[in-house]
Formats: sequence, C-alpha cells, structure tokens
Amino acid sequence: MERVVTDWFQKRSIISPEHVALMNAATNEMIHYHTLDERASKWAQYMHDNGIIKGDRVVLVSTNHTVCFELLFACGKIGAVFVPLNWRLAASEIESIAKHCSPRLILYKEEFYPLVTHLSLVCQKLCIDEVTQEVYSRDVGVSQLPILSASDPWVMIYTGGTTGNPKGVVLSHQSVTANALNTVVSWNLTEEDCTLTYLPTFHTGGLNALSIPLLMVGGKVVIAERFEPVQAIQDLNQYGCSIVLLVPTMYHLLIEKREFKYTPFPKMKVFLSGGAPCPGKVYEFFKEKRIPFKEGYGLTEAGPNNFYIDPSRMKKGSVGKAMMMNRVKVVDEVGNPVGHGEVGELLLSGDHLFKEYWENPELTQQVLKDGWLHTGDLAKYDTDEDYYIVGRKKDMIISGGENIYPQELEHWISEHPSISECAVIGLPHEKWGEVVTAFISVRNEGGISTEDVKTYCLQKFGKYKIPKEVHFVKELPKTDVGKVNKQALTNLFQGQ
Repeated sequence: MERVVTDWFQKRSIISPEHVALMNAATNEMIHYHTLDERASKWAQYMHDNGIIKGDRVVLVSTNHTVCFELLFACGKIGAVFVPLNWRLAASEIESIAKHCSPRLILYKEEFYPLVTHLSLVCQKLCIDEVTQEVYSRDVGVSQLPILSASDPWVMIYTGGTTGNPKGVVLSHQSVTANALNTVVSWNLTEEDCTLTYLPTFHTGGLNALSIPLLMVGGKVVIAERFEPVQAIQDLNQYGCSIVLLVPTMYHLLIEKREFKYTPFPKMKVFLSGGAPCPGKVYEFFKEKRIPFKEGYGLTEAGPNNFYIDPSRMKKGSVGKAMMMNRVKVVDEVGNPVGHGEVGELLLSGDHLFKEYWENPELTQQVLKDGWLHTGDLAKYDTDEDYYIVGRKKDMIISGGENIYPQELEHWISEHPSISECAVIGLPHEKWGEVVTAFISVRNEGGISTEDVKTYCLQKFGKYKIPKEVHFVKELPKTDVGKVNKQALTNLFQGQ
C-alpha cells in the first residue's frame, strides 16, 4: 500500500506558529507560520469552491511574491498541481506551455492582465489582486482534504527550453518532500537560518533549493523580486541572512561592487552558487574575504539538491560529496561504473527524483531507467568521493577525434584579469568535425586580443584544446535564470 501524504506544512505551523515564515523584501511584510498556513487553507477552499479538484493544474503568472507559497501549499492541500510559469517568456511561448499543461485555473498578478487575457485557453482566469481580500476574509479554510499518496503530483516546473521545447517536469509530493528533508539533514539547516530568494519562483532554484527546505525546518525566507547588487547587499545584512543561493551572473555583479568587498556579513554561514559553472575568480574573492563559499549542482528533475560541501574542506571546482539520502554514480557509454578521475555520465537516484515529463512517456523512459536518472552531464570523482562536473554530454566537443570539455576551458579563460565572461562551444568544421570556439566579453575593450587568449590557454592546455576561433562580444546571452545561452550563441553565429 502506497504511503499517504502528511500535510507537513500544517504541522510546522502548529510547532512554530509565531515564527516568521516569509518576508516581502519590497514591503517588509512579515507572514508568520500560522498565518501562512491559514492563508493556504483559505486559498485551497477558494479553489475548491471554483471547481478545482485533485489532479487539476493551477497556473500562476507572477513575479516573486509571497502569494506564490500560499498557492503552493494550497495546491498541496487539495491535490491540485501547482504550475508557476516563466512570465519573461514571449506571449506565444506562454500560450504554448499553457496549452500543453491544460490548466483548469490561471491565477495572475495584475501587471500580467494583458498577457493572460489574450491567452486562447478556455479556463478560469482570476486576478490575484482582485480576489485576495475575498480569500483572506473567509472565516475558515478548507475542511475536507482528499487522501493523497506520495506519488501524486504536486508541482510542475517547465524547464528553460534553450535547446528545444520546454518540458513539464512533474514533481510528486515525495519528490518535493524528499529533497527538502535531504537538504535539511545534509546541509544542517535549522529554524535559526534565513535566506533571501532572488532566483525566480517559477524555477526549481527559487522553490526547492532553499525556500521549501527552510520552511520545512521553521526558518525564514525573504522573497525579493528583482536582483540589484547594492540592494542585495543591504538586504542580506538587514534580514540577517545566514545562507543564500545565487547564480554566477549575480556573483559576477556583486564582486564588482565596492560595497560587497567591505561589507562583513556577520550572520552569513555560506554563500552558494548554482545554475551554471562558477568562474575561479569568484572563489578567489571569497577566499580573500574569508567567507565560506561553495558551488552546487542540481537539476529540476532531481531535487535540485544532490551534493554537500564542507566549506572548510572545499576543493576548487568540486560540487562535493553525495548528500545523505541519495545515490550518485558515474558510468561509461555502456553503463559500467568508471574509476577515479575518469569522465563519464552522472547518474542520480533517490526519492527526490521527478515523477515524469508531462505527457511525454517516451522521454521519461529515456532518462529514468531502473531507478536512476541519466542526467546527460559529464562528471568525474576523486579518491575522497568528491565529484566534479565536467560539462553537458551534448556540449562535449569532438575535434579531430579528440574529446574536449568546454567547462575546463571556460573556467581558465574567465580567470584572466581582462576577461569578464567566457563561453566555449563547438561549431561545425569541414576538416576537424568541430572547431573549438570561444565567445568572450572583456572588462576593457581592446585590452586583450585573440592571440593573447590562445597564448594564455597554452599555459594550461595542450594545443588541440586551444580555441581556434575567438569572438569578442559585449555581453553573453543569458537564459531567464542567468545561465549562458549557448544555443543562442550557436544560432547567432550560424545566422539562424
């Protein structure tokens, strides 16, 4: 018999009723645990009264806001599937995704009224700003809850889709809860911890990396809408943040600020980086500042948390050791485990794995095999069982028959004092099959040449790895969560 789901957030609200659960950085509004659960319960009843039942998809179109978590837990209570959409997409893209998940209800913030009202879907569309007071003024919330199983879907997050159509990653109650438990235990989170959530809540980093684990353990989550470096520095100290997850693009902006260099951050236990490989210069900055910093690895289909790093034993470029309640292995092309230092595909296993890709059983079966998620990422591990991500399997460059991993080149090139950012891709070549191509943004225009880049790379790498082409660009294209969009670079170069 399958395990029945417990409403753990309601339990937390009983244990920590007067603790602050959420804060709105824009308004300084504080929402205590008992209030957050009460609001979630009222939203659940409101949705039920509007015909939403177990299994229905409820779409949210909103920037980062505390209401996101009210709706998340409301859906969890009645068995609905919470689907936060990337509001930064074009109207046609949102239309396509919305049609794909077939929502019964679309909730949206007022600023997205023009976007939502033009969607051709036949379903309820309700403006949050217009119904919130009606919801909050109810005397009681939902009274009868459906019986939910661990495998029932709770959240569906659409991946970025930089290499194709976005995929609906279905996370079950088990997936979300297991990731949170594993994070709390492995990362030693407590009710004293506080984080600042800048990553978008339509992304697994904004929801599952720290926000939900901290809410499980009774900590505080500060919700911020838009990242601005100086304001972020002030907020991190003002709210007494002890742990924060940012993407490399944000760190790149922060370390350029004088305020960041001279701010002490007395309550900060660790700065985390995720979403993309972090340049070595960021490591060096935090080493000089003597503040713990570590780089993580994750993906929407698995947590996203999978590794733990002890900051006192941090190895540059490593994502650390497997967390306590998940398994990790690296295999070769035929599925056999590889030895220390050998590169292979990273496989993950545990209760935190996603349930399925929405309405795509073929792709689900391709990546979920015998309880293991085939990530498509290349990795290696050392004798201490510390893991290193080498790059995406599909990003590996084969030039003249040699395998070249872009990430190691990007790390090295980005450490050059004249270079701001770098991306390395393989472009088609008649002779070599693919040619190593570097796209670089510089700190001072004209401060470095193509030959300078090649000479610099020869200090560390063999000739076959050296970029044969170097293109200087003002800025590298990014996805909505701050990752370098390599597909956009390829398309731009090839005139697509």
